[in-house]
Amino acid sequence: MLILKNLLFTLVVPGTIGVYVPLLLARGRPPASGLVFFLALTLLAIGGVIYAWCVWDFAVFGQGTPAPIDAPKKLVVRGLYRYSRNPIYVGVLTALVGWAVMFRGTNLLIYTLCVGVCFHLFVVLYEERRLRRQFGGEYQDYCEKVGRWLPRFPQRCESKFCSCTLTQWFLC
Repeated sequence: MLILKNLLFTLVVPGTIGVYVPLLLARGRPPASGLVFFLALTLLAIGGVIYAWCVWDFAVFGQGTPAPIDAPKKLVVRGLYRYSRNPIYVGVLTALVGWAVMFRGTNLLIYTLCVGVCFHLFVVLYEERRLRRQFGGEYQDYCEKVGRWLPRFPQRCESKFCSCTLTQWFLC
């Protein structure tokens, strides 16, 4: 049953955001050729693999789906979640960049940026709060070790006058 729920969610939500809408926006545009085509395919494949890996970890380890109404029962901190707290979103955005490269579409790039902003706001304003309530200290410890979007690198900014705050809000 869990596999069916994950498949249904994938077809509806990420399928719409990451496949159906980009193809609608690219309608009538010829795909790239040569190396650009292979770069686009590589980005699409990487995005798809990231998404599939994370859904697998949600189902097998977390006993849930990416859908907020059927979220994992256990905090998933394995696989790609060791490096990013939100690799599913990173995977979808990677695929969207792949579509933008494939069809050389400014509208696809703008769409990707808009989706990225929506993802960020959803994560910051809803998801993180819910996870803090659901998993408490376990989630807080996880946040201290793993970056929101990208792997954490040691901070070199030690001055109180440093401009890291906006960067930290985005990455941390």
